[in-house]
Amino acid sequence: MKSQDTPFEGGPMDGRVLPVLLGITGHPPKTYRIPVPAPDGGPPTVLVYRRVPRGQSGRLGLTQGWKYRYDPGGAATADRPRWPWSGRTSDPAADPDATPRGKSDDADG
Repeated sequence: MKSQDTPFEGGPMDGRVLPVLLGITGHPPKTYRIPVPAPDGGPPTVLVYRRVPRGQSGRLGLTQGWKYRYDPGGAATADRPRWPWSGRTSDPAADPDATPRGKSDDADG
């Protein structure tokens, strides 16, 4: 299998470069999970890193490579397709300016 030295940015792995196995498309996986064992023997903590472009070429805008950026809330976010018809996944109470679907701001209607 082919691997590529990929830098990690942020979190406990900041500044480290690890060899990451490439998939059949030649890209590293979109998420990289690192289980860290607990010192007391409890369940391991999982560090989640997301793949982001390292840079782009000047004229064509092609991706120069990939790096991993730390995602502190990564364990809570699911790796599932985000379809436009699936609706809102965030808490509507967190956004006071949002109006529920099908409701308008007009009082007469």
